[in-house]
Amino acid sequence: MPYTVTETGLPGVLLLEPKVFGDSRGFFFESFNARNFRSATGIDVDFVQDNHSKSAKHVLRGLHYQIQHPQGKLVRVTSGAAFDVAVDIRRSSPHFGRWTGVTLSAENKRQFWIPPGFAHGFLSLADDTEFLYKATDYYFPEHERSILWNDESLGVDWPLSGAIPLLNAKDTAAPSLEAAELPS
Repeated sequence: MPYTVTETGLPGVLLLEPKVFGDSRGFFFESFNARNFRSATGIDVDFVQDNHSKSAKHVLRGLHYQIQHPQGKLVRVTSGAAFDVAVDIRRSSPHFGRWTGVTLSAENKRQFWIPPGFAHGFLSLADDTEFLYKATDYYFPEHERSILWNDESLGVDWPLSGAIPLLNAKDTAAPSLEAAELPS
């Protein structure tokens, strides 16, 4: 099997560890193969968009989601490291408002599957962190929303070690989960 798949504390949110072939020359691994992903996870997805971002240390992006056209995301880090978070925002879910987080890095090559119905965000843990993600639906800026990264009702334990996160204006002004416009 090309992946080791681990369930997280939220049903449907998965940590994938690819089989990496390495020697003195470097390494090789299959970062995505639809047939193998489906076999390993039981999830049949059709990715329509790839995104790539670069962040300085302590940049925090999120918690983002779309109220229409929700996106499932398969995320990974190719340079540096990030603490990646998924928050269940499905009102009908028994896990509504709960979060899970994992450290993704160029070194560990882990991938994180975040299904539609979850808000997503990450904190860059190193300078020049490059983050790649595959999305199951297109980005629609008019449907994008955010939840405040430090909403006390969520209690996300961001590994800031006393540092102040670097946020854009939209994420700084995001509402709490209670006040957020959520998908129906």
